[in-house]
Amino acid sequence: MTAIPDKIQAWQMIRPWSKDKETGTAIPGELARVDIPVPELAEGDVLVEVAGCGVCHTDLGYFYDGVNTVSEPPLALGHEISGTVIAGKQEAIGKNVIIPAVLPCNDCPICAIGRGNRCLTQKMPGNSMGVQGGFSSHIVVPFQDLCVIDDLKGKSLSHYSVVADAVTTPYQAAVRASLTEGDRVIIIGCSGGVGIYMTQVAAALGAGTIIGIELGAEKLERALNLGANFGIDSTGKTPRDIQDEFRDICKSNRLPHNYGWKIFEVTGSGAGQAIALQLLSFVGKLMVVGFGLQKNEYSISRLMAFDAEMIGTWGCLPKYYPKVLDLVQSGKIQIDSLIEARPMSTIEKAFEDAHSGKLKRRIILESDF
Repeated sequence: MTAIPDKIQAWQMIRPWSKDKETGTAIPGELARVDIPVPELAEGDVLVEVAGCGVCHTDLGYFYDGVNTVSEPPLALGHEISGTVIAGKQEAIGKNVIIPAVLPCNDCPICAIGRGNRCLTQKMPGNSMGVQGGFSSHIVVPFQDLCVIDDLKGKSLSHYSVVADAVTTPYQAAVRASLTEGDRVIIIGCSGGVGIYMTQVAAALGAGTIIGIELGAEKLERALNLGANFGIDSTGKTPRDIQDEFRDICKSNRLPHNYGWKIFEVTGSGAGQAIALQLLSFVGKLMVVGFGLQKNEYSISRLMAFDAEMIGTWGCLPKYYPKVLDLVQSGKIQIDSLIEARPMSTIEKAFEDAHSGKLKRRIILESDF
C-alpha cells in the first residue's frame, strides 16, 4: 500500500502575470514548488496520488491573461487529473480514477434538475478548492463522482487525465445540443486542444456530416483523419468568405446550407465566434464551448427570425464520464496520439510552450516529485 504523505508537494501559482499600473510594463507571473499540509479528509473524501494533469487553455488564462480564480493565489492550478486513491473510503483504496473537472454538490435545485455541471457551489481543482490543484503530488476530493478506471487497457494512467476536461467537455456540449445520428455539424476550431475531441465525439455519436473549420491545412488534415468529412481553412478569410465556401460544400454535396446545422464554437476567439454567428441560420443551434474575454455584436432579433438557439455549455456531468471512458477505450476517440507527456518539474517551460500556440499536442504533466 502506498504510504500517506506527511505533506503534499505542489507547483503553486504564487502570482499571475500582470501589468504595472503606471508604466504598463509586464510583470511576469511566478510558479514555485512548495509543500502544503494534507487536508483533513471528511466523510466520503479520498486522497488521490496524482499520476498526470493536463495543461488546459483555462490554466493559461489564469496565469497569463488575468482570468481570476475563485480561490486567490497562491494555489496550485490544474483540473485535468488522473491518479490512484491511496486513503479514505476503504473500498476505494487502490482504484485508478479520473477526477471530473467540476464536482457538483449533488444537493441543490440545479443539481436536482440534472444540471449539476453548472452547480453554483461546485468545486473545481485549481480554481475553487483552496490551494488544491492538479499540479501536485496528491489531492483530496469526494469519491462519489470520481470515474473509476477498472482496466487501463494498456494506456498510461497519466494519459487518462485528458478525459477529465478536454474529452468530456465536448461530450457535454453534444448532449446539450441533443446531437443524434445523422445530424449536420459544424465545428469551428476542429483541431484545437478541445476541438479535436469535439470532432471525434460528433463522429462517435453518429453525426451524418461534419464540416470542420480551422486555421491551416495541416490542422484541417488532422481533423479530417479523425472524423470530419469536409474542411474549410479560415486563414485570411472573413466570416462572409467562409459562409460562401460553406455554401459551396453544401451545394456540391446536396446538403441544405440554410437550416438545421448544429454549430460548435470551440476556439473561444472573437474570430471564431464571428464565424459561428455568420453561419447560424434557420432552426439551427450554436453551442458556445470555447472561452474568451472578447465581445461580439449580434442582432438578437435574428434568433427570433431564425427560430434558432444559442446555448452555453460548461464542463461535464460526472455521470457521463464512464460513457466517455468507454468511447476512449473502444478506440472511437483517440487520445494517445494527441498528447505529449512531460515531467511535472518542467511546468514553467510547459506553460511557455503551451501559451505560444505552436504545439501540436496537449501537454500532460506527470508527477515526478
